[in-house]
Amino acid sequence: MSIDKEYNLFAKTRWRLALYYSGVMGLILSLLGFGVYKSIAHAHSVTLDRELESVAGTLHDSLELKLKQPGRLEPIVRDFLPNFCLVGTSCVLDNANRQRHVVSAIDGGSYYVKIFDLSGSLIAIAGSYPSGISPILNKEYSQNISDNDGNLYRQISLSLHTQDSQDWGYFQVGRSWKDFEDYLKTVRWVLILGIPISLIIVGSASWWLAGLAMEPIYRSYQQIQQFTADAAHELRTPLAATQATIESALLIPDLEQKEARDILGTIERQNRRLTQLVADLLLLSRMDREAIQIRREKCCLNDIVSDLVEEFTPLAMASKITITSDVRVKNNLAVLGDSAQLYRLVSNLIVNAIQYTLAEGNVRVILDSRDRIAGASRHRNAIIQVQDTGIGIPPEEQSRIFDRFYRIKSDRSRRTGGSGLGLAIAKAIVQSHQGTIHVESKVGVGSTFTVEMLLVNG
Repeated sequence: MSIDKEYNLFAKTRWRLALYYSGVMGLILSLLGFGVYKSIAHAHSVTLDRELESVAGTLHDSLELKLKQPGRLEPIVRDFLPNFCLVGTSCVLDNANRQRHVVSAIDGGSYYVKIFDLSGSLIAIAGSYPSGISPILNKEYSQNISDNDGNLYRQISLSLHTQDSQDWGYFQVGRSWKDFEDYLKTVRWVLILGIPISLIIVGSASWWLAGLAMEPIYRSYQQIQQFTADAAHELRTPLAATQATIESALLIPDLEQKEARDILGTIERQNRRLTQLVADLLLLSRMDREAIQIRREKCCLNDIVSDLVEEFTPLAMASKITITSDVRVKNNLAVLGDSAQLYRLVSNLIVNAIQYTLAEGNVRVILDSRDRIAGASRHRNAIIQVQDTGIGIPPEEQSRIFDRFYRIKSDRSRRTGGSGLGLAIAKAIVQSHQGTIHVESKVGVGSTFTVEMLLVNG
């Protein structure tokens, strides 16, 4: 798969994730907005209903205290109700009434009052009486009505009695619902405009977060692609060499015993290389899946260092390299782990140092310890350092030195012949032992690989 196709695949996945997340959030926000709107409308409606009932009750009780005879309105009612007007008379709404010191529950301007006699005929109105409302009496306690222009009103009807509890007529108090409708209209506009704006913000954040989430996946995918390509290359080399050897042997009609043994030796060397490569790949795969059970036993690092330095001395001498050990502690250092894997760890570092050190160079293996303070706890760590006077590692490549199949130089025909898995295996072993590994290097001077692990006797 080409790089452009890979990028397009992950870009489409990123957009798809962002759209899915935005769609889900849009549905949630829409349902939440609908719920908030209904809650606000209900709460505001209940508040206005209670206010209307309170005003109606106050006016009703006050008015009944002033009624003495059935069908007769006492003159004091005119002063009690603002903008009072008898039906059939010419009345002018007096806005100056609001400047007078008249205590009235409907002096706010949004309420109106209708008074009916016992026969249901409208005899008086007061307050901000709207035009276009039906004058016919509706005895239902609570009702919604509208005028000719479609404006909504809320109205309460009550029976009127005189001071001595005789039936007098009927009393209605209502108020305009316009402020309520205006309020709800504002809420609707806030939601209509707010939800799309929120979705745009959510969509942008989703796209950004999807990119962050996809970035390690994309890097892992690229690493897998690179790993597959490198593994195929490494496997192809010994297979191609073996195939070429066999084909050349088949072209010889009569093989002598010596020639046959040389050919078999070449095949055997390539087979060993191929077997080792497959074993290394299997080891790394099992470490990735944590399928290897790490044996937890005390391992003496002094023995491991001394044994490996002695073991690799002939190899170093063959390359005209001096290898030495530098044990800077008096007591033996022990860590908890798998001795076979720890041997593999140190041997990989030593082999790497020898391979990248030129003739007349030096490789030194250092064993030391130091204290570490983590919060309130203090512990002692073992330090293993492998120093060389080799070619060094450029700064821009030091972060990738532990990648699988990675080499400082991409030329795979170089004399070392390594597979590029040694340092990757070393890092995997260190991590499985809860340790750390890092490199310090300078081009033309050399490199120092440092492994740090917790001591069990520290």
